[in-house]
Amino acid sequence: MTLVGLSKKPNALPRFIQISEYLGREIAAGRLIAGQRLAPERQMAKDLDVAVGTLRKALKRLENLGLLEPVQGSGNYIKQNNVAGSVYAMFRLELLQGGGLPRADVLSVSLERKPTDLPKFGYSEMGSRTRRLRYLNDTIIAVEEIWLDKAAGVVERSALSDSLYQYYQTRLNIWVSRAEDYVTIGEVPSWAPDKFPLDRGSITGFIERFSWTDTKEPVEYSRTWFDTSQARYVQRLT
Repeated sequence: MTLVGLSKKPNALPRFIQISEYLGREIAAGRLIAGQRLAPERQMAKDLDVAVGTLRKALKRLENLGLLEPVQGSGNYIKQNNVAGSVYAMFRLELLQGGGLPRADVLSVSLERKPTDLPKFGYSEMGSRTRRLRYLNDTIIAVEEIWLDKAAGVVERSALSDSLYQYYQTRLNIWVSRAEDYVTIGEVPSWAPDKFPLDRGSITGFIERFSWTDTKEPVEYSRTWFDTSQARYVQRLT
């Protein structure tokens, strides 16, 4: 087992969380199945290029999420595939073969007046606009634009991590409780960076998402253009 794409950026998620999220997505994708025994810890740590202590913290987190069952003298066994407590539980894109650790390059963050082409959300005329280039492992899979209503908080680029929802929770005290996704096709935006493999204006997979906290109106609206030759949208019902 080799984990590629482990982020070492200053604001990256801790390595043990990245590893547990990676394993959790492998479980959700069915690449690790219930009842399967993981490799011995020292071998896993070597394969993942981390210290044994870091790996054990990751495995303990999986155990706390109900995804792993340690058996004394035997090893660690996959318990189930429900990843509801995952940092990326609401991230629906996976590699075509399944799984993949999400990470992101921030392209820009700014406080803007909401443009007229956005659907109605939130209570303010202003919003924080975040544009990112998305990866799964080391594969570029999407560009995204996320708008957070100013009344819910203002996003600061310097503190962003790969998980925007974790940033909302730890920095803005916002807890997204539900979301609605609409999946169609759309044109790759003109601001997509050159390293995104699809041409600007080309047709590809497109996701619009509205996210709610405990408010009547959604506080966040996002749109994501994903490369269908590399990733697919997955929704599991459990």
